[in-house]
Order: sequence, then C-alpha cells, then structure tokens
Amino acid sequence: MPNFAVQDYPTPEFVEVALPLPLRQTFTYRLPFGLRDSVKIGARLLVPFGKRQITGYAVALHVKLSEEIEIEEAAIKEAAELLDEEPLITAEILKLTQWTADYYASSWGEVLKAALPAGINAASEQIISITAKGRDEIIKFSSVNTIKTQVLRYLATNDEKSARELANSFGTTQSQRAVRELVKSGLVGTFQRTLTSQVKPKRRKAVRLLSPENHDKNSQPTTESQHKIIETLLHSDGEMLFTELIEKSDVGASSINTLAKRGVLEIFVREVLRDPLSDARLPKITDLTLTDEQTKVLAEIENALDQAKYKAFLLHGVTGSGKTELYIRAMKNALDKNKSSLMLVPEIALTPVFSRLLRAVFGDEVAILHSNLSTGERFDEWRRIRKGDARIVIGTRSAVFAPLQNIGLIIVDEEHDGSYRQHESPYYHGRDVAIVRANYAGAVAVLGSATPALESFHNSRIGKYEYVRLANRVGNRPLAQAEIVDMRDVFKAFGKDVSFSPALVQAIEETHARGEQSIILLNRRGFSQFVLCRSCGEAIRCNNCDITLTFHKREGKLVCHYCNHREKTPRSCPNCKSRYLFFVGEGTEQIEDVLKRKFSNLRIARVDRDTTSKRKELEKILEKFSDGEIDMLVGTQMLAKGHDFPNVTLVGVISVDAGLALPDFRSAERTFQLLTQVAGRAGRGSLQ
Repeated sequence: MPNFAVQDYPTPEFVEVALPLPLRQTFTYRLPFGLRDSVKIGARLLVPFGKRQITGYAVALHVKLSEEIEIEEAAIKEAAELLDEEPLITAEILKLTQWTADYYASSWGEVLKAALPAGINAASEQIISITAKGRDEIIKFSSVNTIKTQVLRYLATNDEKSARELANSFGTTQSQRAVRELVKSGLVGTFQRTLTSQVKPKRRKAVRLLSPENHDKNSQPTTESQHKIIETLLHSDGEMLFTELIEKSDVGASSINTLAKRGVLEIFVREVLRDPLSDARLPKITDLTLTDEQTKVLAEIENALDQAKYKAFLLHGVTGSGKTELYIRAMKNALDKNKSSLMLVPEIALTPVFSRLLRAVFGDEVAILHSNLSTGERFDEWRRIRKGDARIVIGTRSAVFAPLQNIGLIIVDEEHDGSYRQHESPYYHGRDVAIVRANYAGAVAVLGSATPALESFHNSRIGKYEYVRLANRVGNRPLAQAEIVDMRDVFKAFGKDVSFSPALVQAIEETHARGEQSIILLNRRGFSQFVLCRSCGEAIRCNNCDITLTFHKREGKLVCHYCNHREKTPRSCPNCKSRYLFFVGEGTEQIEDVLKRKFSNLRIARVDRDTTSKRKELEKILEKFSDGEIDMLVGTQMLAKGHDFPNVTLVGVISVDAGLALPDFRSAERTFQLLTQVAGRAGRGSLQ
C-alpha cells in the first residue's frame, strides 16, 4: 500500500497513477521537470493512455523506479499536465478507496472517480488538421472521389476537425482508416486537445454599496429609481445579485449602471453556490421529549462519542420508535465536539425528507450528495464539504466517500437495505465501507433498522457491534394490525385475474370515507418473472437448487439462474395439475389503472422509476401526498421505508408471497423486511 503520509524525501521523478478504467492495476509515468516540485499525492493528472489522454489520480510518488517494474525506463510515458495545485483527494479517502478496490476486486481508479463529483475530470480529444504538404498536393486528387480524398478536401475547407466530427460525417471505421493513410502520407497531422471539465463554479454579476469616500461629488441619488436601488441594498446588507436587485427594486439596469459610474455602487462578478434546498419548504422543528428507551440508547452513543474511539452500534428499533430523533441528537453532540457527521440513506426517495429535516435543525451545516442532483449542485455541495463549510452530510451510498474532515459519527439508516450494494463497477457495499471508514477515522458508527440484516445480527452477537434496542413506538402507539388474505379462495370465487381481495377493496373505501390516506404496494423487485399456481399457491422451482425458475419469454422456457437448468414451460401445475398458472410480473402501472377505474373519486398517484425519472418529481409527489392533495400512493418498495405520513392508516400489499418465490437465496429475509417496513408506514400519527 502506498504511504499517504507527508514525507521529506528527494524530488520525485515518477508518479504512480490510478486510472478510472476497469483495470485492477496502477500505472507509472515520468514527471516532466516542471511538475516534479508541484505534484502531490491525491492530485489529478492528465496522462496519455493508448491514443488518448485521460484524467488519472496520483496515488504514490517515486524517486526511482521500483525493481518490480519490468519495462525499460526510457519507454515510460510522460505525464501531460497537472490539473490540481492542491490535492482534491485526502489521504483518508485514498486509503478508504484503496481498501474498497482491494476488498471488492474493483478498479481503484473507478472507485476514486465515484468518490469525486461527476463532470470534474478533464479529458482530451484527437484533432486532425491538414498539413502544408496536404494543401499543396490536394490538386492531384481533384478527379478522385474516395473517402480519403473526401476527408482531405473536408479538412482543407475546415482547417481542423476532431476525430468525433469526422466519424459523424464519414463513419467511424472509414474515417479512421482514411486518417491513418493520410497521416502516413504526411498529408494531415494529429494532436491531442485538452477538454476542460464539464462542471465549473457558477458566477453571476452582483452589486454592492460602496463607502461614501468612493462617491463622486454629484453622487447623491436624484431619481426615484436610484432611491429604490439604495434602499433595497441597505435592506440586504449592502450586496445582492444584479438580477435580484432589478427584480426587488423594480428598476431598469440603466439606473444601476448610472450609480456605478458615480461611485455609489460597484458591479462585480461573484461565485454563486447552487443549493439543492434553496426552494425547499422546511418542516417546523418541535422540541421532543425522549422516551426512557431513547434516553438510554442516546446515552450509550454519546458515551462512545466522548471516548473518541471507533465503536459500532446496531440500533434495532421498531418502525415509529424515534430513531430519527436519536440520529439528530447524536449529530448535535458530535458538532459540540467539533466533529462532523455522515448519514447514509438507501434510496434517493428518502433524501428530501431527511435533508429538509436536517437543514431545519442545522442550517447551512448540511450538504446533500446523491446522483439525482444536477452536476453543478453536486459539484458545489462537494466543495462545501471539502472546505469544511458543511459538517453534516446526507446522501446515498456514494456519499460514504464524502470529503468530510474530522469525522466523528457515521449513521447508516435502514442498514439492511439492498440498495446499499452497488451492482455495477465499481462494486462495493455502502454500509460495510461506512463501517471501515468509521474504523479508520476512530468514529462512532450507528446502523439503524427495524429489520436488521442477518449478518448485522450475527456481528452484534459475536461482539463486533453493540446491540441496542427500541422495542416500542413513541407515545406507546401500537404497531399496525396486519391481516393476511388467502387469494386462492378469492381466485376460486372470482377468477384468476382478480388483483384485489374484497377485504382490501372494503378497507380502501372505509379509509377514504374517514378522510384518511392509503398506500398500495406491489411486492415486486426487478423484472424476474416466475410461474405461480393460483390453485395451490406453489411456484415452479429448480429440482437442483430449490430456487424458482425464471420465465424467458423469447425462449419460451423456464431457466434457473443459479445452475442454468432449463425446462419447457408446463401447461399445468406439476404439484396439483391445475391449469390456473399465473406468470408473476404485473406492474404498478397496471395496478394504478385498475385502482383508478374502481375508485374514480380518489386522487391516485404512482411512485416508481417511470414517474420519478425527472429531477425533483418524487419530491413533488411526496409533498402533495403529505399536504393531503393525493389520497392514495401506488408504488414499489421505495414507498416501504423511512417515510412518515401521519394520515396514512391503511397499507395494502399485493402479491405478498411473490417475493418468497424470487430466485434469490435472501428472498425470505427480504420479504420479511419489506412487509415489516411497509406495515410500519401505517398508524404513525394519532390515527390508527
């Protein structure tokens, strides 16, 4: 492992670079003389790789080549450009990302890229230009009309073009072949042009009042508009954005410019931070009294914070037991000790709720990190964290790499949730990386859930985590009653295409007649389809693995995704011989349509990836539901966790047992977690 500590050693000649490519190795480059005193570990460099230049991350510096490197020293390529005077990546994050890459067999460079805000990396593109020889000899090809001559004439007209532009005009393969031949003939030349990063600080024109000694002799405001401008500025601490001043004072730009010429005002350009919560409606904060259980658990967490050593807690609290209030108080305690806090949530759907709550409590100390922010918002939030302006961070799994300094507390809410696992490169589990980060930083980790993962239970039993419990809801409110309906009886009575039992239909009618709200959840993960018998309730399973077989429509076969066993799709149930076979896989859109036809008087909204793909669309839906503008939400498991809607008294789950039949060895555990969590959305207020 490279030594990340600052050392006093001779000027380095070589730099070890991790590249954001799916390669589990680092690369060594020679440092140009002009960079040897400037490059620091954690900085970004533009380096050649193949025929292109890409951004890499300096992870080690060497005075001489390691004996393990088998390449000739003269063959080592030279780094092209230093992108950072000061390192973007801290020693702590370098160490954490290297552990992540090693443990999960991922690329270190890809993990480092995931730790930085999107759009920050520079790149390069190949530029092709015609040479003097090419211009001289182009006349020879006037009667020839090949792709090569077309490219040459195109470059003669346009001077230079990127390889991408030539590919768009002549086709990728043909343009590449033509350029190679033209380069060999000396008719065109190529070079790499560095592209700037996609995201930059946002700068806007602003106005500020100047002190009287800067004013001209005739600087006194003479018009009503000028008086309005000065009065507006005085009410805003003497400074505001140019456009904001025009809007608030209801004047034209010429009046502002006139006062600037007289020395009354100064017009300048300033950076404007893009705040994802700038238009958010913050909740009212009430001073809550902790229950005895909460007081006891909080005392244990605060005692661990006092010790300033690594310790992990598994907080097992039933839904509605007040885990969020404990999180907030623990963060306050960490801030009092000048320590920063990180809170991870499994879904982007939960960040609006928690981020607004934390902003209402902690103000501008709170920053948000998740992929649904705009590129500019994420860049600005990351920089606020890096500078220490925000000491509380909330976000999804990638926020585990947030550049917080002096971290004292890491909270992983709904720690059991599978969304913490990254399913594409770079692979990692956000919860487990959070535990390692807490260990490295000597911080306290709190894993909270009403349904902890089995591995977390195991870790608490063997002493890795300290187990703490909140067994009761706040205010001694009872947990929601659950009723199971055997749909086999419903299918026999009404046919196999019935989606809702009479009991659920009646419960919906009664709930909304009382002016209360409901949530309908379809228990379906992913796109797996399996065959379920609606007479006996059995799913068709693999004889080798006891895992449900997945239906492949194109092949018309059932396939085991564990051992690859394949068989024809039967026409009748192998268990009871019934012909009532059902291909599980109906979607939320279909359920929403059925509900709207059956309950035309209700305002129904659907929450899934299709309806929440646009930025802030999910926030709008949840806000309307919270305000009572929507009567019923229909959705998938993203509705099952973390939300607090006091007026919800009914939660219906369709195809409860479908999750048990999914081809996944954790299907039983996850079904239990999902049903317990979704039942916890009901009865959280004074209503039952």
